[in-house]
Amino acid sequence: MTNIVAISAGLSDSSTTRLLADRFAESVKRKYGDATVEVVSLRELAHEITDATLTGFAPPRLQTVIDKVLAADGLIVVTPIFKASYPGLFKSFFDVLDAEALTGKPVVLAATGGTARHSLAIDFAMRPLFAYMQALTVPTGVFASPYDWGSEGTNALGERIDRATAELVSLLKGAGTGRGPSDDIDLFSDTFLSISNPPTAD
Repeated sequence: MTNIVAISAGLSDSSTTRLLADRFAESVKRKYGDATVEVVSLRELAHEITDATLTGFAPPRLQTVIDKVLAADGLIVVTPIFKASYPGLFKSFFDVLDAEALTGKPVVLAATGGTARHSLAIDFAMRPLFAYMQALTVPTGVFASPYDWGSEGTNALGERIDRATAELVSLLKGAGTGRGPSDDIDLFSDTFLSISNPPTAD
């Protein structure tokens, strides 16, 4: 059984950040029936995260969540964006982890914000953090503004969630090995490799 942990860094008791994490959990279950998805709210661990930041030791409840993250086959991380970046609670949680804790782990990056102007934060704020931690982030990042919750069409939020989920499933099932589902996105296709590894001049 594949185990996926979805981390929600929403700061309010009822937030679109948690709603987006739940939507991802539903998408994973549709596309990857042989998977369990647990959604973790960092808001409930705020005091423990602060204590761990100050003392260097994680309280038991936080350590339990850390152990789940380390044991997970893949992660979905969802954060609100304020003033073009993620909040301190989100960063503090990942600061508590060992720098190599996420090495090679497939991760979906997602965020919410009050305006579409924050959408680039996934690429210039979130992606560098997980690149530093050597995680394997999927190509599609999902940003949801208030408009997206009611939008329809080819770029609808649900379709973007499903695309990012398909990329995650492709990695988890072994993209390019012939073992992934037919509708998965092959991240290791000839096209992808040709862009990443251009031919050298003779």
